[in-house]
Amino acid sequence: MSEHASLSRRRLFQAGGALGLAAAAESLFASQDRAAGAEPTTVVTDLGPGLVQFSLLSGLLVGDTVYIGSRNLNPPSVLAFHLPTRKVVAQTNLDAGPEPSIQALAADPTGRYLYIGVLLKGDQGKPNLFRWDLKTPDKPAVGIGRTSDRDIRDLAVAPDGVVYAVGGIPGKAPVLWEYDPAIGAVTSLGTPDPNANLATAVAATETTVFFGAGSELAGGGGASRASLFACDRRTHAFTSVLPKEMEEDPSVRELAVMDGQLIVGTLGGVKPAKFAVLDLEDLTSSTVVPTQDKTVKKFTADADHIYFASTSGVNAYSKADKTVSLMEFEGLDLGEIWGLDHVDGKLEVVSGYGFVAEIDVAAKKWLLTDLQEAGAVAGPQAGMGIAAGGGYVYLGGNGAISRRSLKTGEVVNLRAPGEAKDAEVIEGCLYTGQYSSQGIWRYAPAEGRQPGQAAHFPVEQNRPMDTSWDPVNELLLVGVQNDTEGGGALWTYSPRTGKSVSYANPIDDIQLVQAVANRDGVAYLGGGNVTKTGPRATIVAVDPVTGNEKWRLDPQQDASVAALTVQGRNLYALTTTGKLFVVDLKTRKVVHTADVTSVSKGLAAMVVNRGTVYGVSRTTLFRFHPTTFAVSTVVAGINGAWYSDPHVNVHGGKLYTLRDRNLVAVDDRPAY
Repeated sequence: MSEHASLSRRRLFQAGGALGLAAAAESLFASQDRAAGAEPTTVVTDLGPGLVQFSLLSGLLVGDTVYIGSRNLNPPSVLAFHLPTRKVVAQTNLDAGPEPSIQALAADPTGRYLYIGVLLKGDQGKPNLFRWDLKTPDKPAVGIGRTSDRDIRDLAVAPDGVVYAVGGIPGKAPVLWEYDPAIGAVTSLGTPDPNANLATAVAATETTVFFGAGSELAGGGGASRASLFACDRRTHAFTSVLPKEMEEDPSVRELAVMDGQLIVGTLGGVKPAKFAVLDLEDLTSSTVVPTQDKTVKKFTADADHIYFASTSGVNAYSKADKTVSLMEFEGLDLGEIWGLDHVDGKLEVVSGYGFVAEIDVAAKKWLLTDLQEAGAVAGPQAGMGIAAGGGYVYLGGNGAISRRSLKTGEVVNLRAPGEAKDAEVIEGCLYTGQYSSQGIWRYAPAEGRQPGQAAHFPVEQNRPMDTSWDPVNELLLVGVQNDTEGGGALWTYSPRTGKSVSYANPIDDIQLVQAVANRDGVAYLGGGNVTKTGPRATIVAVDPVTGNEKWRLDPQQDASVAALTVQGRNLYALTTTGKLFVVDLKTRKVVHTADVTSVSKGLAAMVVNRGTVYGVSRTTLFRFHPTTFAVSTVVAGINGAWYSDPHVNVHGGKLYTLRDRNLVAVDDRPAY
């Protein structure tokens, strides 16, 4: 037993402080490694849940109640927000699977049943389609079936009560699914677009189902662009009905049937998204209007306008003039909009920030209701980017970044749209790579304001993957994926001057920049490939000031780079199949390879602390010996709940990462 274990219970209470008795006790009774002639120690301190909030991904008005689906919370839930009282009056939890979110909600024509579709990070064979009887909201929703696509992105209910679902699973073309309540079974109606990788939109009439798909999450490599098909409900025959003006867009994002018309919204890529109105009697007759935004989604209407959500806010399409305009509400930040309905001259907007905004369209006045204050139950989320410095540790989430004081333990949630995928603290300020298409955001604690955008980049460069601070050139480096077109980018940003530059496809037009590291003013980029063919794991050295390539290396790996870091003259690289390769930066040759699948498979992260390279995977915190490169476990079974990539950060000699959904500080002192 370690010498720390002999401390008195009184000392334990004194040590606890803001972190509490349990955290202090865990530090004192931490696991310890032993080596000949040394006494290495590993002390793990539990700092508590990383980011706690009620996060959401959908909203739908049924009668006088808005039903809201949770995001990145376990268990997933749908709550009922009653508009007259502005209170949460009911909630149902679902037994769905790992890291669940609810993007798809649809009500049957009678308003009695709410159908619920679930997104998952892994398929455990459980139902992903549920039904909640709104006449008995005290009884939980029940699983009624599952689609083998795993993720349900959208639902529609035809006038006769038959349900249609679309979504997708990586590596497989999306299917149009049908659930007939009279039969009680989910059946496939076919795959209309074999080259699409995701379907996000469905709508239905008495005779026809409309299926919208494209390349929203893994473009390039032969993936199709936007596709829109009409499926005859009787014969199951598919016919393409996409307006020609939308063919270059990456994907059809939203569909709705309104007043004899099919309303269509796309996802933009190199060019902005488009809004369209098609005549259901003659689908070749359409009005297509370009927008200035990346996304067109969430349709509702009154007598004169069709309203939709975009990355900028709420837009109005004039039925008379056939023009689109952004609705201005001074001082109102709606963040990501996941629900939009119109009632009696008012818009009910469900915001990813966790509130419902009721907006009087004519008066341009609004009322905001925080859902947690109204009765929604918050919970700890799976985390995203992590950074520490300036006395704080930060953790990214959906529409929020938690800020935890390392002195007092106080936690404050900051608002930021989208997701902070990775981050760095530079001279006390937090800088994040913000998904989707949000660029770089900045937060300075001393300024007393919420985070704000510091730099924007081409919208197709939408998914930041990794960040690295280059102290020589005083540049923040960000590796980026282009979800819709393929390839990626290197972003650079100067906190001192505010200047930002984007270098598109610095590796090639297939490989994204999965990882970035730097040393002596040179940036090192690691390639990732989301397609089944083509190069992967290419290492490219770049001058981040000019964007000029200095050299490149193909390490002949069969999988993408998962993480990079530099220690001394060596560049360490992990692949997603658990291979380590080490490149001597002077000779530009691979000097060491090893199988490290015992500690790392899939995406990972690496940092340097006290001269030693550390890595974290979804299961393990580990280190590499600085001279032999031998891998050893620091914390087994850390099992961090990461929404996307695992992360680890260093501050004051301690490693910060997640164990399950809790932040932990790890003080590791190996024998060498």
